[in-house]
Amino acid sequence: MKKIYLTTVLSLCSVCAIANENTTIDSAKLTPVAAETTNKFRVVTRPEIVGLWGMQIPNNRKCIEYYNFKSNSDVVIKSGQEWSAGVYDYQPSQDPANSLPALILQVKYDNNEVDCSGYQEDQTGDISQYFVKWKNAHTINFCSNEKAEQCFATLYRVLP
Repeated sequence: MKKIYLTTVLSLCSVCAIANENTTIDSAKLTPVAAETTNKFRVVTRPEIVGLWGMQIPNNRKCIEYYNFKSNSDVVIKSGQEWSAGVYDYQPSQDPANSLPALILQVKYDNNEVDCSGYQEDQTGDISQYFVKWKNAHTINFCSNEKAEQCFATLYRVLP
């Protein structure tokens, strides 16, 4: 009986000794791994206007004009049969209580087809400036001045 008891105690002690040997951590081996993972996260900010927006045309309720603002400052506009592509610059307001954010669009390509309003006009090279009045996260107005006195278009967010 003593032999069985002694054998059991020795076996348990040897298992503990082996477990202690395997759990020893060499801090020199961890340092390179920690250094590699330190800078793997990158914070990227994008303008809040990024996403797909739609606008109903007042004289043609069946047609929706789409604005797709991409995070790389490219914009694609689809209106009826017309496709336009260009670049934009969204400038948040420095003083939101007194002025609106500005949006500058430059059309680089226009396929010169009929748009939702029924007009056919090549807008290649056109530069437009609007002021953006945010009603909420899903609705914006395009205005012609920074005081939001003359807003002429309402856009609704379709996709984030």
